[in-house]
Amino acid sequence: MHELYRSPKELASLIDHSRLKSFPNALASFLNGLCNFDSIILVAYKESYKPVMVYPLDQAQHSSTLKVYLENGYVLDPLYNHIQAGNPASVTRLIDIAPDSFESTEYFQKFYQDFKFKDEINLIVPLNDGIYIAITIGRTETLGSITRGELNRLNELYPIINSLVRQFWLSQSQEYVQYEKSDDAMKQAIGTFGDGILTKREQEITGLILQGHSSKAISNQLNISLGTVKVHRKNIHTRLNTSSQSEIFTLFLTHLNEIEAAVAV
Repeated sequence: MHELYRSPKELASLIDHSRLKSFPNALASFLNGLCNFDSIILVAYKESYKPVMVYPLDQAQHSSTLKVYLENGYVLDPLYNHIQAGNPASVTRLIDIAPDSFESTEYFQKFYQDFKFKDEINLIVPLNDGIYIAITIGRTETLGSITRGELNRLNELYPIINSLVRQFWLSQSQEYVQYEKSDDAMKQAIGTFGDGILTKREQEITGLILQGHSSKAISNQLNISLGTVKVHRKNIHTRLNTSSQSEIFTLFLTHLNEIEAAVAV
């Protein structure tokens, strides 16, 4: 057994916590014996609601970037979109699910980059009613990328972690309902951004641009020629009076803020 594996006694202790409020903290400690990391969070994703923080619950431990993510930044997160696409991989690295031009997006530059992660690994647990809990493990430059051995251990122990997280949610989910917020404004913003200015196809392409897909990736995803994508991108900038992805992102946030303000009235 590898030196970083937890002992049967430690696994038994984690099982004892599985239906208690203390489980997330116990899980974080247990996982630290399987994979070194600088940070760990547990987030619940539920259809029609914004993400809900499960661990840590103390908002004093939430960075300003994390708060922005939970409020509206999540919509451009590769993990969120990976889950929304259905049948997400159980254990996955961000690098394997992010769009090909993710690091050039305004979302990455303004928000994600602040986490200073060299590598991000996600364990995704499907629950009932389309709910998922994602255990996100972050590694900064100090630790570097996850090793093959660490990734193998996470995959080997995933079935046990999956089962215990499900038991925890069955007994403690009501604790987190109070934090749920509807994502109606966000969905409306995504669906209506560019209304009356962009065509439906241009709106679709704009969404993919904001997520970080290159023209080539958009061409492959929509099964249209690269030249057609480039024409659409040029038309989008002309119609929106923008010249960069950054300016489109700023317009989208303004649109979102206007809708949220209207919903709040």
